[in-house]
Amino acid sequence: MRVALLAHELFPDRAKTAVGVLRYADHEVAAVLDRTRAGERVADHLPEVQDAPIVAGIDDVDEPLDALIVGIAPIGGGFDESWRPDVAGALERGCDVFAGLHYFLGDDEEFAALAEANDCRLWDVRRPPDDLTVAEGRADEVAADVVLTVGTDCSTGKMTTTMELAASARERGIDAAVVPTGQTGILIEGWGIAVDRTVSDFTAGAVEQMVRERGDDHDLLVVEGQGAITHPAYSAVTCGILHGAMPDALVLCHEAGREAVHGYESFPIPDPSQHVALYEDLAAPVAAASVAGGSLNTSHIADDAAAQAAVSAFGDAIDAPATDPVRFGTDTVLDAIR
Repeated sequence: MRVALLAHELFPDRAKTAVGVLRYADHEVAAVLDRTRAGERVADHLPEVQDAPIVAGIDDVDEPLDALIVGIAPIGGGFDESWRPDVAGALERGCDVFAGLHYFLGDDEEFAALAEANDCRLWDVRRPPDDLTVAEGRADEVAADVVLTVGTDCSTGKMTTTMELAASARERGIDAAVVPTGQTGILIEGWGIAVDRTVSDFTAGAVEQMVRERGDDHDLLVVEGQGAITHPAYSAVTCGILHGAMPDALVLCHEAGREAVHGYESFPIPDPSQHVALYEDLAAPVAAASVAGGSLNTSHIADDAAAQAAVSAFGDAIDAPATDPVRFGTDTVLDAIR
């Protein structure tokens, strides 16, 4: 499928959905839409992913085009009205539109009418299924080993670590699958439930449902974590995933140098070692799980030696093997969780 990614004014640093699709999805990216970077290329910013031109709007994207993906999800998941011409323009061209917002495009009268008139699909990936229920505490019955990525904050690399661990396991001949719990993972994998949109009582049940659906068909499941147990806004989602997945092991994700919660800078991030104790203590009453490894995002450290030193210090802090999965691979952490 040939797609365009909408990432206005936020590419690449705050457009993690767009970056995730570029790095992991099985799509040809025709262009990235960012009006502030028009004329540049993806490779100018992210040389390790597929390259594409950066353009000002949907009218600048060459045919053929199958879909427009909204590649950003701001705090609160709202729709920015400045995106309307691009979404409408894509639908008028007969393109499907996929979005991971809390604002459902399918409920927008203009977009719904355009989609119907042009035989397009509007996929609101955060719209939960209707058959969710409470958890039964049975996710640990599956045959697969279950690993959950957890974090010290949002946007610390949980989705990236999930994808890298699963890909590395497959390279070793391990039958591994990803359980997507957020909009980026769902857009990459093509299935899943965005748990931050579920009724609170059903969050753990949604994760349990996905684990049980896939857990007997694979040897390893890597569950995509969300938020952080210490986050002032999103801790409930984190706890729901932890208890719903009933994982065998945890991988703690952190960004090098980040000291305060993103968007909530008055809240300092507790030391990673405190997070280890918090996650393990919180998991224990439902299903005991230890932090078997760590993943450190060192993308803001230019020098490889300095990045490796930061990874080593992070591993010492959490008393577990650690890596930057994009920069140094996942072998040490995969060995630990297996």
